[in-house]
Amino acid sequence: MAFEIIRELHRGWLHSDPVTPEDRPHPPARAPAPTGGPAPGVTVTEATEVTDELVGAFARLIPQLSSSSPPPDRDDLAEMVDSSATIVLMARDGSGSLVGSLTLALFRVPTGLRAWIEDVVVDESARGAGAGEALVQAAVARAETLGARTVDLTSRPSRAAANRLYLRMGFELRTTNVYRYSREP
Repeated sequence: MAFEIIRELHRGWLHSDPVTPEDRPHPPARAPAPTGGPAPGVTVTEATEVTDELVGAFARLIPQLSSSSPPPDRDDLAEMVDSSATIVLMARDGSGSLVGSLTLALFRVPTGLRAWIEDVVVDESARGAGAGEALVQAAVARAETLGARTVDLTSRPSRAAANRLYLRMGFELRTTNVYRYSREP
């Protein structure tokens, strides 16, 4: 019953007026894990407001993910956090430091609710300790709760550890063509 109520609330987010983060039901700090359990000492929470800590974490994390994209500024982060189409998940280590992030994008198309994981990044000093797995587990659990039948993500082949993680967690490598159109700056 509770999951149906949450699903209906989330359907409204994707089809109607924008909502504030306070309107959203929040998952537990440790989301259910499809492949075992959350990493010991790692907690995953949803970013519901933009703080100096969040801005600083993204300033530190995004350069570790992409050398061609600048970190989001406070306004960009506010747009992401306030959007009904994105859920920003943050991983904290045992000391409470923000060590990773992931964005779960949700959108409805004629074939159903789509869930897409984007920009998974764990601080290089915290890699291998389970933060990436905890983030992905939380995103998959959240997407399932919202009614998505599948969750997609992409990862560069050069990110060997990430690709091994995704396969270990039950993601399947798909044979598909991915196309990108880029506008010159």
